[in-house]
Amino acid sequence: MTASMMYRILSEMSEELSASQIKRLQEVLFSEMESKSEQVEPRDNLDFLHEFLVAKEIEGCSKRTIDYYQYTIGGMLKVVNISIAQIETEHIRNYLSEFQKKNDCSKTTVDNIRRNLSSFFAWLEEENYILKSPVRRIHKIKTPKLVKEVIPDEELEILRDGCVSIRDLAMIELLMSTGIRVGELVNLRIRDIDFNERECIVHGKGDKERKAYFDAKTKLHLQEYVKKRRDGREWLFVSLKYPYEHLTINGIESRNRNIGKKCNVENVYPHKFRRTMATRAIDKGMPIEQVQQLLGHQQIDTTMHYFIIG
Repeated sequence: MTASMMYRILSEMSEELSASQIKRLQEVLFSEMESKSEQVEPRDNLDFLHEFLVAKEIEGCSKRTIDYYQYTIGGMLKVVNISIAQIETEHIRNYLSEFQKKNDCSKTTVDNIRRNLSSFFAWLEEENYILKSPVRRIHKIKTPKLVKEVIPDEELEILRDGCVSIRDLAMIELLMSTGIRVGELVNLRIRDIDFNERECIVHGKGDKERKAYFDAKTKLHLQEYVKKRRDGREWLFVSLKYPYEHLTINGIESRNRNIGKKCNVENVYPHKFRRTMATRAIDKGMPIEQVQQLLGHQQIDTTMHYFIIG
């Protein structure tokens, strides 16, 4: 008997037996497997994690998302050092509680970890590696809904005036007028820009393409920036000095912070431009379906978030 066969048996019997009976049946089947020579070599928990991450990569999750899955789930598996099949709800609850105390982190952080663990164990259940996800009975952690900041018009003008290079000015204008994600900005190539139509081809989450539109002011700054380029690189945003390296997400975020510090404007980061664009569109009466399309959201519930706290 293999592990997958055992879980199929447990799954089929789950509707006929009580929870205590199912647990006892699982213990008997485990004992039987251990006593038989055909028992398969037990798999390490990290093997399951690796298989899960590969599945998520195939689904189109970004490297950042994959890394966060690995950090959160791997951290739990190191602390709850027992086989996947033996992990129960109380193990997860205790881990989350101790993690919050040890790291003095917010409820939002803990709930993010809970969601990642829920995805992992739900996948294990779907793949018949476990009978039932132990995270299923751990409900969403209530977090305070804070009003997230946008960039006022006055501060936006200060940031524009504080840009010493046409590259940084073009970057800020593009972020503000399109509301694209920082990862989408990083992936833009010069050939993705259509100045005549004032649009660019954006590669969003899951490698899905969409068009993002920019205003006339952004067009002028982008044209000036591209015209002055002599580096021959295909990427839209590169470093100002040789070897003109392709700017990374960290590089874009760093430039935003530095411009903000220089201008005495607090908390300047790429997503703040995205939120500001969405909030302005909503305030002007744009239908939520159009805002959803502009932002590249798959679910309209995500866009509704801007109506609630924007």
